[in-house]
Amino acid sequence: MANKEKQAVWLYPETKELMVSHLSAANAKSQSEFIEKAIKFYAGYLDCNSDNASEYLSSVVSTVMDGIVKGSEQRISRALFKLAVESAMQSHILAAVSDVDETDVGKLYGMCVDDVRKIDGIIDFRRAYKYQKE
Repeated sequence: MANKEKQAVWLYPETKELMVSHLSAANAKSQSEFIEKAIKFYAGYLDCNSDNASEYLSSVVSTVMDGIVKGSEQRISRALFKLAVESAMQSHILAAVSDVDETDVGKLYGMCVDDVRKIDGIIDFRRAYKYQKE
C-alpha cells in the first residue's frame, strides 16, 4: 500500500464529537483511522449491487456476529456468576445447620457427581427429594 497523504476535512462540531465518541467502538486508534474505515464502509454499502458486495457483506456480517456473540457471552457470564454466588450461599447455610460428618459429605459428593453425569446436568428437585425420603 502506498504512503498515506494528508487531506483536509471539514466537519461540523457535532459530527466530530460523534466520531470521537465512537473511536473505541470502531476499534480505531485515531480519527484518521476512523474516517478511513467509515469511507471504506460507506463505499462498500454503495457498491452492494456490484461485484464488491461480498467484501462489504462479509465484513458487516462478521462484525454483527462478533457483537451478538460478545453480548451473549457477557449475559451468560453474569448469570453464571450470580448462580455461583447463590449456590455458595446455600452451601454455607446448609453446612451451618446440618449435622453431617465428613465421610457422609464425601459419599454425597460422589453420588451427586454420578447423578449429574447421568442426567446431563438437568437437576430435578422432586427426584432428589424422593431419593432423600426413601
